[in-house]
Amino acid sequence: MRVIGEREWQAAVAELAAGGVVAVPTDTVYGLAACLTSVGVESLFSLKARSSELALPVLVGSIDQARAVAASWPACADRLARVFWPGALTVVVPAPPAVGSLVGGSGDSVGLRRPDCAVLDLLCAALGPLALTSANRHGAPAATTIDEVVASFELGAGPVLAIDGGRCDGVPSTVVDCTAEPVRRLRDGAVRWGDIAAVAAGRAPI
Repeated sequence: MRVIGEREWQAAVAELAAGGVVAVPTDTVYGLAACLTSVGVESLFSLKARSSELALPVLVGSIDQARAVAASWPACADRLARVFWPGALTVVVPAPPAVGSLVGGSGDSVGLRRPDCAVLDLLCAALGPLALTSANRHGAPAATTIDEVVASFELGAGPVLAIDGGRCDGVPSTVVDCTAEPVRRLRDGAVRWGDIAAVAAGRAPI
């Protein structure tokens, strides 16, 4: 595995564009990223040793990118994204068949997030939305340093490229189901549920 600095992000663009998987820093933990193509996503599932029954979340660089990969963009999702993005909030919205079939799970929804991470903004600006999963074997602890990423894959196949973004030990994202209103909490995380509920229902200013 070749480890590069964040300033060398264009090397990661080339690897991702070719269908490869790159280990990347995020505002929570290190992740494995791939382009939203069949080659990229299949490689991601394989490296992670993750079942396709477990859907992959998708990282975006803007609300416009989120709209582009959603079958519809509910008003509640828009309000939440405008307040809490970039940040540790994942909104689950309806997925078009082309996206749902790629990311796995039931195929009818997709979890979208814009991380508070400059290098991921650059990657998404260059390539569009990216599928992502934590940079560890399925079931193993999440990696918070680049050394832990390397150790996770030293005994088998892994990404050929990894971006060193320092320590990544943020609180996991809160996950909210926006496919119907009122929204439903799917996972507690960094953003408080009371704040989410107020914004989603239009009771808090945007």
